Amino acid sequence: MFQVPENIHNITGAIQLALGPVFLLTGIAGMLNVISGRLSRIIDRARTLTGNQFDIISSGTEPEDIMMQLQKLERRRRYTSIAITSCTIAALLVCTVIATLFFEVLFGVLLTWFIAVLFMAATLSLVVGLAFFLREVHLASQSIRIFIHSKERK
Repeated sequence: MFQVPENIHNITGAIQLALGPVFLLTGIAGMLNVISGRLSRIIDRARTLTGNQFDIISSGTEPEDIMMQLQKLERRRRYTSIAITSCTIAALLVCTVIATLFFEVLFGVLLTWFIAVLFMAATLSLVVGLAFFLREVHLASQSIRIFIHSKERK
């Protein structure tokens, strides 16, 4: 007759414990998708501004306005890159938490403190990423208002 190994219940428990971090990993992946989409749009806008000088001159846009827009785009790009890096680090730490949970069960090593530290580091990294994402969104909305107001004055 087939016998169930004793540690199968431990592995089942590890899988159940890993489900929470897996859902967190899915959320981080969604955030990375959104943030990388914003980065693509920032880069496209910068390429448009620096691309064809004839189109820019014929549109009546002042070189100072273009430089100001490029500076704001560079700041937005930097914030977005930091957000992507922080969220990616958070995802890597969450993956390490999941692997450590299974390592703990398979080898019977008590790593509770290490798992807690990894999870806290992942959470802090995610907070940093979200903060920079929020800063970039704020800067983007602020630059649109400034651009509209400067056009109204002319």
